[in-house]
Amino acid sequence: MTPLRCLLVDDEMLARLALRQALEKHPDITVVGECGNAEEAILAVDRLHPDLVFLDIHMPGMDGLELASRLPAGALPWIIFATAYDAHALRAFDAGAIDYVLKPIDQDRFDHCIARLLQRWRQMEAPPTRFHALATAARRMSVRVGEHHRVIRVADIDYACADGNYVALHVGGESILHRESMKNLELELGPEQFLRIHRRTLVNVDRVREVHPLFHGDAEIVLRDGTRLTLSRRFRDAAKPVLGLR
Repeated sequence: MTPLRCLLVDDEMLARLALRQALEKHPDITVVGECGNAEEAILAVDRLHPDLVFLDIHMPGMDGLELASRLPAGALPWIIFATAYDAHALRAFDAGAIDYVLKPIDQDRFDHCIARLLQRWRQMEAPPTRFHALATAARRMSVRVGEHHRVIRVADIDYACADGNYVALHVGGESILHRESMKNLELELGPEQFLRIHRRTLVNVDRVREVHPLFHGDAEIVLRDGTRLTLSRRFRDAAKPVLGLR
């Protein structure tokens, strides 16, 4: 399984150290950076593209809840809030968190949290099966458009890409904005059918016509309608077995 890239955000160095120690039992998660405040974290998310952020709620200046609201929804990493007060749990989930951990860290509770997270990550990386393909073809999803909801057949989506605070769903030449994070959309669409080819892009594997190698390990994917998308080096190894590449 591809390790999750993790960023630690807490104004207390000892709190970040405690998170590092708790994560030592989980080799499937790699810490790629640490930040002591929200301003540093915004820059780090843009530079490091983490899959997961452990985020303190109470920090000087901008707090963790405000920070989460300022991150672009389309490129939002998974967020686990770290807090000393369980009363913040509901606000944490309202801010898009997938879980929260209490300080001081209880290792058993922490391990349970990570186990659920890794299960979701494995589902996203699971290879496609005929059953999953048939299930995907039959599924529908709804997208809010103004005052109504647009119902879209999942199999009709060609690709999706982050667009500011939204994700743009490209369906038969039409672009439909959907307020959702890329990671949650990846689970909603189904990793067995929609391949992550870039931190900002998912593609329906049935739409892929050609793959052209580029420089520095990147590649260009050409869809059946001629659309050209970038397969970044970071996601190329995971894409190889799905697309039959060598």
